[in-house]
Amino acid sequence: MVGLSGGLDSSVVAVLCKEALSDKLLGLVMPCHGLEEDKRDALEVAKKFHIEVEEVDLHEICDSLVGKLGQSRFFSEDARVALANIKPRLRMAVLYFSANLLNYIVVGTGNKSERMIGYFTKYGDGGADILPLGNLVKRQVRELAVHLGIPQRIIDKPPSAGLWSGQPDENELKISYDEIDRYLLGEEVGEVAARIEEKIKTSEHKRKLPPIPS
Repeated sequence: MVGLSGGLDSSVVAVLCKEALSDKLLGLVMPCHGLEEDKRDALEVAKKFHIEVEEVDLHEICDSLVGKLGQSRFFSEDARVALANIKPRLRMAVLYFSANLLNYIVVGTGNKSERMIGYFTKYGDGGADILPLGNLVKRQVRELAVHLGIPQRIIDKPPSAGLWSGQPDENELKISYDEIDRYLLGEEVGEVAARIEEKIKTSEHKRKLPPIPS
């Protein structure tokens, strides 16, 4: 079970799963206030590689939940990230519901560059049973995408979590994927190394199971 977002990582994961598992694969397209072109790209990948796909529209349930949460006495104008994280957590719930029905596992789409700096939603897109790209940096995922025949438009698309309009990853991170990749591959990155190391440190909790007392 894999979520198809129309982005590079999910496209590569879906095609790898198709090659490995043949027809024991279902892709879910889960639009939720995203770009229409992302949905189009997701469906194009599914069609090109003969991946069975279903669509679950999350607009209404997301709006309803956000409306309820907006009534909280703790709500403030600074809640954008907390509200945006609802989208990947709703998708995670749908993926696991569908996986339960079919006795499938949920395949995550995160790569090493995102995973190490914590650029994913805890218990959202970070919730998965396996991570095929978990030890590949972003540049390696692009190289794999070319090898697999992923449409060039998707390979060239600026990486975005799609949590809100106009949200390219690198604008939010203030660090380029090239710099992150070079650091993780042991190459020289200069003064940004300290910023990358700080992100790795502060996001460590996302990569571990909850601590348990001895």
